[in-house]
Amino acid sequence: MTATLPDPSTAAGSRPAPERPRRLAEPGGLMWDSVGLVTFSFTSGSAFLLQVMEPSIAAVVDQNSTFRTDPIGRGLRSLASVMMWVYADEESLAEVERLREMHSTLEAVDANGVRHTALSSGPWAWVLLTGVHAFTEGAKYFGKGRLDRTEVDEMYQEMKQLMRGFKVAEKEIPGTYDEFVAFFETKIVEQLDDNVVAQDFLTGVRHPGPPLGTPRLLTPVWRALTNPLGYVQHLSVVGTLPQAARQKLGVRWTRKQEAQLKAFGWLVARAVPLLPERLRYFPIAYEARRLERNRAALRRVIDLRPV
Repeated sequence: MTATLPDPSTAAGSRPAPERPRRLAEPGGLMWDSVGLVTFSFTSGSAFLLQVMEPSIAAVVDQNSTFRTDPIGRGLRSLASVMMWVYADEESLAEVERLREMHSTLEAVDANGVRHTALSSGPWAWVLLTGVHAFTEGAKYFGKGRLDRTEVDEMYQEMKQLMRGFKVAEKEIPGTYDEFVAFFETKIVEQLDDNVVAQDFLTGVRHPGPPLGTPRLLTPVWRALTNPLGYVQHLSVVGTLPQAARQKLGVRWTRKQEAQLKAFGWLVARAVPLLPERLRYFPIAYEARRLERNRAALRRVIDLRPV
């Protein structure tokens, strides 16, 4: 049985799609201040898990991704790409073209003989839509707390600009945040499923694989050293999933685990702001923010010049 989801574009009617932006994110916005923080990594895992619960994405990832054989390398490459989206000015659009070209040849045929392609309209949009959920969950657990209504609406408008920069079909973009929430919840219930890719990723989260090239004799040492990290990763990934997604995956989430995640998040939310900016932000984000401040300082000096 195939479920039909509400059309996210209903509110847009037949209006022409907005022009593609000059860059994916603007300096000074919520994404500019938040995505580059080191805390971003705590919710990127749950976003990826929601992505691979989508059948088409799961099929393509299963047959093309290196998340099993090179989890650290894949994670670092994905993180660097996201930093490019937000902080690379006009190069952010070049990063989009690189990703689209890379994904244009990725396809898979599932066990039922159905062919899936990486750039299919719905799945391509879903990859980015999971970021909306990750953003709000990141603020809730590892930041200032729940976003207020003004912040939520601002964040969603910024996400819509990013999606348009990624050439997401306008019909796949819910018009408002409230419409997104309704679409998101229905998508989880009616289209996402448990599968081998999602379960393999969950296993890798709890027991991180060693870097490529690690001698087999050192694998037990790696396991022992990364076991605490794996537990924290598991808390962050599973704890920031919607309950409906946890139920589909058959993942147990207890009140004790929720308390542990909240305690960890409380500590992170208070410790990270005390760090120097160079340590609070990933390198691309830090340099972009520093460059933007220098540009603003130059502009002020130019405006004050004698004429």
